[in-house]
Amino acid sequence: MPILGFGVFAVATNEFVLAGMLPHLSASLGVTIPAAGQVVTVFALACALLGPVLATVTAGWPRRRALLLAVLVYLVGTAGAALAPLFGVLLVAQAVAAAGTGLFVPVAAATASALVAPERRGRAIATVLTGFTTATAFGAPIGTAVGSQLGWRATMWFVAALALVGMLGLVATVPRRVTAPAPEGLRNRVAPLADPRVLATLATTMVSFAAVYVLYTYIADVFGVATGHSGERLALLIFVFGAISIAGNMAAGALTDRIGGRGVMAVCLAWVVACMLVLPLAATTFTGALVFIAVFAVAGFSMSPPQQHRLITLNPASAPVLISLHASILYLAIALAGAIGGLGVAWFGAGRIGLIAAALGALALALSELAHRLSRPR
Repeated sequence: MPILGFGVFAVATNEFVLAGMLPHLSASLGVTIPAAGQVVTVFALACALLGPVLATVTAGWPRRRALLLAVLVYLVGTAGAALAPLFGVLLVAQAVAAAGTGLFVPVAAATASALVAPERRGRAIATVLTGFTTATAFGAPIGTAVGSQLGWRATMWFVAALALVGMLGLVATVPRRVTAPAPEGLRNRVAPLADPRVLATLATTMVSFAAVYVLYTYIADVFGVATGHSGERLALLIFVFGAISIAGNMAAGALTDRIGGRGVMAVCLAWVVACMLVLPLAATTFTGALVFIAVFAVAGFSMSPPQQHRLITLNPASAPVLISLHASILYLAIALAGAIGGLGVAWFGAGRIGLIAAALGALALALSELAHRLSRPR
């Protein structure tokens, strides 16, 4: 359902847009850029921890009511962030907004599945979840461009306005009563973690995407020299990253069907490590930054399809729970990247953050191979 996809786009844009606003946050609130980067960490961590809890608490509610509550919570948090006088208040407000995002996404996917015929449920869920990709490709660069002209608070009002439009769309199009299966309880959600194969696969996902988001979170600082600290140039970099990531993600899905998840992950992670090693050379000119981002984006966000394929292959009967865990691990990866990247920028400078990301990529490749060994029939 398109309006549910737009809703995901609206509530996910907040998660990505502040990466381009870190210098503005730093100057406005009197904190360092590494400290400012923790707004991304807090948002992602709150999504990962609060989302599953809220989804379980509201399991018996009508789906429309749960969706509207999620958007309302998100709007309260985002408005609080836009008005925050202090950095600590901003962090709390972002955590509130993230709780709304963490609740909205799984409920939107379940609602979309319930509104279509069984043979169309996969496509309906995919349509909803493309909101994440469009948030990266379009929401984040537009918000960055707005913020560069009007300040980061204007960016927060921009993402709040997106969510308000989404809420009005939900009221107009989603039926009051939607027959949808209740989400799994917390015990069932975490039960697969007792399987070492699942743990190794999820660990691969977390470290892989941490390597990517270390760069994405601090992209404004890493390419500050290349962009001349221009918000418009930074917005273009983010747009190129997101647009090519969409194509790379689709190609990875098709390639996974041909050679399997292990092979695609090996290619993607080797690609990421190679790119990160040459990052210092590419970050000095705007042309070099554009070329780097275009090449890096091919593999950067292409690891979800092979990882989801590997998880489902482990236990097809538990596919919904495993995919839910995969989504939570992605949030944890973003949080981990914000924390590690912040320490890296503080200790070594933004110019060497690529080496940290390369090390994470190499560790992820080792974890990927471990997951493969554990998954082989004995």
